[in-house]
Amino acid sequence: LGQHTDEVLREWAPRPAPAPSLPPGLPLAGLKVLDLSWVVAGPLIGRALADFGATVVRVESQNKVETARLMLPFYGGVPGPENAALYVNCNAGKLGLALDLSTERGRDVVRDLAAWADVVVESFSPGTMARWGLDVETLRAANPGLVMLSTSLMGQTGPHAALAGFGNLGASLSGFQHVVGWPDRPPVGPFGPYTDFVGPRFSLATLLAALEHRRLTGEGCWIDVAQVEAGVFFQSSEVAAFFGDGQVAQRLGNADLEHAPHGVYPCQDQDGRERWVTIAVRDDGDWGRLVQVLGLDDVPAWATADGRRGDRARLDDLLAQRTAPLRAEDVEQRLQAVGVPAHVVSSSRDWVHDVQLAHRKHLLRLPHPLHGEAVVEAPRCLLSDTPGVVTAPAPTYGQHTRQVLTDVLGYPAERIQSLADAGVLT
Repeated sequence: LGQHTDEVLREWAPRPAPAPSLPPGLPLAGLKVLDLSWVVAGPLIGRALADFGATVVRVESQNKVETARLMLPFYGGVPGPENAALYVNCNAGKLGLALDLSTERGRDVVRDLAAWADVVVESFSPGTMARWGLDVETLRAANPGLVMLSTSLMGQTGPHAALAGFGNLGASLSGFQHVVGWPDRPPVGPFGPYTDFVGPRFSLATLLAALEHRRLTGEGCWIDVAQVEAGVFFQSSEVAAFFGDGQVAQRLGNADLEHAPHGVYPCQDQDGRERWVTIAVRDDGDWGRLVQVLGLDDVPAWATADGRRGDRARLDDLLAQRTAPLRAEDVEQRLQAVGVPAHVVSSSRDWVHDVQLAHRKHLLRLPHPLHGEAVVEAPRCLLSDTPGVVTAPAPTYGQHTRQVLTDVLGYPAERIQSLADAGVLT
């Protein structure tokens, strides 16, 4: 404790903070990004950059349809590569370039874009970019300041680097599948491709740091993001427990190692249909207030956390019996009013109408060229001086192909037509 206190006090000296020098407009205005990623983990990085002013050119081809374009849900319930709501959300605000990367001429266009770009984001299986002659060394030879970010399941090197998969596999490899579920049942894992949504947050922070490094030194770099490692980070306490005393985390259902009761309890809606409410008792004070609000019979042994944890099953049964005939919203409001953490278990319909999300304008309605209107999520951060903005939903196939080739790369009309005639722009 305090191992380096004297050293820090000796070395630290107050320095005047530099005056802020934010450019006018959005904070990433002028940043140029080539987005070669697909599905979720990569596209969400480019989406965040676009929200705050970056020009993001997204490359894809109808010859190998991007997986997110084929995933539920679809607008109007009609399957189709232009109808996927997930794709529309993950790629909002980007410019869409149709380009067949299986052709050498298509890869030549990518090389030109990489020479133009400040950032390249790619999420192909490790080794794919190198086989195409688009590896970081090749691209940085023409653009030494280039920051390239590769995001994959296991990282670019090591014995399992070639293992490809989605975030559901990442959740298994990072340990989440083992700890989610009931103790006497098989693991169920977190809902959805968990690390697909964890990885981009680490990627974005690292990428912004790399851009600051480039601003100060002029040096580019290559960032290697492994989704599994990002997932492991969220189990830091479990990792520490193992190295501390060999403890292996086990499935606990909705229970908590310290707090009891702690779970999800049955209720009703106003029409008598099944609803659920989450309740967490953090300490003895919470327990006393819960007893008073719900009219529970107290037991002396339950006055302490040790007593409640030791009788967890009976507590949960008692609480479930008490909440079952009540309206979920009433339970939530009554417990929140006295400071006990509680909330109705929200469905997707619930959070669409959530007043807090509405206040923060989390969901945006934007005009869409095919569907009339699309709903996308707003930027994840609310900045006071330079708030982000979503300019458009994701592009349709090749929506900006000629614009990118003309305005970004300066290709003459004859070259663009030649590429089109050769089937490269598809």
